[in-house]
Amino acid sequence: MKNYFKIIGLLFLSLLLSCASCSKDDSSSQATPDNGDNNSNFTVVSSSDTNFPGFTKKVVVFGIPIYAVTAVDNNRLLHAANIMAQYLDNNEDGTIDNQLVLDKMIENNAYMVMWKNENDLNINPPNNALGQDLGNDETIPVWHTNGHTGQFDAALEEVWHIITHAGYSKAYPSIFGEQQGSSLSNAMDTARGGQFNNIPNTYPEGAWYTYDDTTCTYACQATEYFYWAMTSILGAQNNRLNEIQQEWKLNTSALVQSTDATIYNLLTDTQYKFPTVLPDGTYRQ
Repeated sequence: MKNYFKIIGLLFLSLLLSCASCSKDDSSSQATPDNGDNNSNFTVVSSSDTNFPGFTKKVVVFGIPIYAVTAVDNNRLLHAANIMAQYLDNNEDGTIDNQLVLDKMIENNAYMVMWKNENDLNINPPNNALGQDLGNDETIPVWHTNGHTGQFDAALEEVWHIITHAGYSKAYPSIFGEQQGSSLSNAMDTARGGQFNNIPNTYPEGAWYTYDDTTCTYACQATEYFYWAMTSILGAQNNRLNEIQQEWKLNTSALVQSTDATIYNLLTDTQYKFPTVLPDGTYRQ
């Protein structure tokens, strides 16, 4: 799978960086819609945020900006916005399911950037923000209407990453923190057959989470584990076992429940108000 810490070289080993004024010096959230592209929930607006040169437009979802370069298709930008909205307001009643999670995202200046070409990511965001990237060509709205087959919609992954990294891990650090010793990380170490700070050459027999990208830190691996478990419970991985089994073997909710009961119980514990329906990019439609 694509590395959560995908942003290249000198930009940042992880895109989880900081930006105290990501949107504060830009009033474009009230600006005229860019090319008139909008739906009943969100609008693409122009952006002149100097912290993100080249990212000329954005959509703001419950206070979280998603920036995009000009070449990103507006329908894909809006799709990512709707995916985020459905994760945060899963029953689509207009009220955030877990306000503490959104509060932590805002407190940590969470943001996303959507790119068309990798060199779009040659930027230097300021400190004090947590971010995640998403590529135009890996954002696949049609995946949701073609029987969950074909190229996977990476918006489901990358949007969830920023929600967990800037939201859940900060709201519940002892439970969903990405550091060693949290409940999430302890479950991950069981899933991997041991606690590995660095990716091992070979995982123990019987491990069901076998992430193999050596650039992924321990925290990165925890974030990826969070993604695999949650989206498998929601049904996103049902048709993907052949594609993903080298990294994750529990591709259905039933397999997560029967094999990794610890993470299943955590992610279905109603006190944390996790999504129970897989987003499809049609928030409140």
